[in-house]
Amino acid sequence: MDKLLIRGGSVLKGEVAMSGAKNAALPILCASLLSADPLELVNVPQLNDISTMLRLLGDMGIGVRRAGEDGLTLDGSGLNNPVASYEMVKTMRASILVLGPLVARCGEARVSLPGGCAIGARPVDQHIKGLQAMGAEVTVEQGYVHARATRLKGARICTDMVTVTGTENLMMAACLADGETIIENAAREPEVVDLANCLIAMGARISGAGTDIIRIQGVDRLHGARHAIMPDRIETGTYLCAAAVTGGDVRLTKTSAAYLDSVVDKLMDAGCDVVVERDAIRLTAPARLKSVSLRTAPYPAFPTDMQAQFMAMNCVADGVATIRETIFENRFMHVNELMRLGASIQIEGNNAIVRGVGQLQGATVMATDLRASASLIIAGLVAQGETLIDRIYHLDRGYERIEQKLAALGASVERVR
Repeated sequence: MDKLLIRGGSVLKGEVAMSGAKNAALPILCASLLSADPLELVNVPQLNDISTMLRLLGDMGIGVRRAGEDGLTLDGSGLNNPVASYEMVKTMRASILVLGPLVARCGEARVSLPGGCAIGARPVDQHIKGLQAMGAEVTVEQGYVHARATRLKGARICTDMVTVTGTENLMMAACLADGETIIENAAREPEVVDLANCLIAMGARISGAGTDIIRIQGVDRLHGARHAIMPDRIETGTYLCAAAVTGGDVRLTKTSAAYLDSVVDKLMDAGCDVVVERDAIRLTAPARLKSVSLRTAPYPAFPTDMQAQFMAMNCVADGVATIRETIFENRFMHVNELMRLGASIQIEGNNAIVRGVGQLQGATVMATDLRASASLIIAGLVAQGETLIDRIYHLDRGYERIEQKLAALGASVERVR
């Protein structure tokens, strides 16, 4: 099993391009289920989760043709198997995103329940509740969600909680429903907006994406389209944190600060100078960071997917910070690993109190989830000596060529066995 070996002490400097957003690409790939016409996509990141989704779609009869490094054409004309098996779904929870499109186009879907998630509960009951409101008959049997509907009907849906994948699933389903669907308490994430923009390019009638009320007027069919996946805001934030913790000076290209207000604000509070360009961000870090407290919450508040990276920064910052996690109940699993590197962290319920120390020490640590992996890299970059990160398969789910990109900025990072 691959590991990542980091020799700490390098200052990150230079320029590197960011990739397309995984969390936008996955639902947009599923949008190909809604039409028999080709969907052309560019800026698709090369990640394990993307490969898994493409295999799942291929099992359903979707044709997949690659074009260059980041291009894909998905052909939905051969869709003939509206089933997502447990063997595929168990490796990636985002597979649940095929449920809504399949019911909308095929009138039936059989999708395995995703099972557990390391960072906490991610129930699919809101997906089921929304489809039932649209007239689907839904049963859960032998670990599968089985949904049927001759044609979905427009409905007013108010989710009990803000759910990104639930909003995306129901929005895709509503595109081919009869009449108007209104989703209240909708997720406002930029990735939801990117999906909506792709669906609109395919002929969907959607308004309100990016607000908490989304209206979809159903149409009889969607057609093919060409769409560019948005930049990955979490990858961008991760590299900004890596530069900040090393006292670096980096320019990240092919990205945007438009969806990173809360992250950029916190970086500036930590003492960084951030210059925003049209499609790039430059960060210059101080000699030592200042501690910054934060509280995670749904967009546009501070993202839970950046909590671990900022915790790593706070481990060597001047002062004491309180980090409050409100989204997932198990998202402090990286704490024990950071403490192996010499961090001073105290957990009190869903709060972490981080006291900055003068120096971290390299050690062997284990990645527990995707963003925890990123936090260990950030800590390893500033730790004295060598840090060996085990179970980095998590990284390959969400960060494209991370060791090459860090090396391009001057880090000493290599993949080892």
